[in-house]
Amino acid sequence: MCFSVNVNLVKEELEKRFGATLIDHDKYRPSYYYHAFSLPELPAVCSGMPDTIRLLNWGLIPSWVKTTEEANTIRFKTFNARAESVDEKPSFSSSYKLKRCLIPVRGFFEWQSSGKQKLPWYIYHNDNEILSIAGLYDEWVCNTTGEVFNTFSIITTEANDLMAEIHNSAKRMPVILDKSGEKEWISLSTPLSDLGKLFKPCPSEILKAHSVSPLINNKKANRNTPDIIKPFNYSIDNMLF
Repeated sequence: MCFSVNVNLVKEELEKRFGATLIDHDKYRPSYYYHAFSLPELPAVCSGMPDTIRLLNWGLIPSWVKTTEEANTIRFKTFNARAESVDEKPSFSSSYKLKRCLIPVRGFFEWQSSGKQKLPWYIYHNDNEILSIAGLYDEWVCNTTGEVFNTFSIITTEANDLMAEIHNSAKRMPVILDKSGEKEWISLSTPLSDLGKLFKPCPSEILKAHSVSPLINNKKANRNTPDIIKPFNYSIDNMLF
């Protein structure tokens, strides 16, 4: 699972990293904390459009959805897509063929089970570089208003050794791509049979992680703050570090 991310990335940083132009940049709001259930609008580099960075809403609405009611239901079930079945599930199979994307993040959050507690962790690149998460996107047009919704889902895979210790309940993690994998993923010329190899968990060595404060669990607090990613010691014997 991956429902919480840090996308505190400014326009210039994104454009330099991907060699692309952020369109609708006036609508983009960098934040230390985004949660999927708030349906945030995040930057994405999409297949067929490598020179632009678009804004997509988290929670994929497949193009075949017929009603607003159905759209509002399904988007809360498509925050993540499992790598093992992404080419078969009706919600994702069409996007898998033609509408793949990269979701750039500074890092992401996950919770470790420790007895009866759920302890929050922050995971990020060991050189503080941008992490590119493999995603799918789609375009849905509301049948009553004509409004266009551009939405995405994050692909998850089995956890690497580090993430298996942190996300020790489900042992999942987002698919994180290196620069070569990024190009393959969003290229429409990549054979579908070659995409599966990109779903391997990234090496633990490229990631760092530390526990963070209970602030992240406070829905009433302002979580768009550097405090949310600062190390916090819970002084529990079975913590990872």
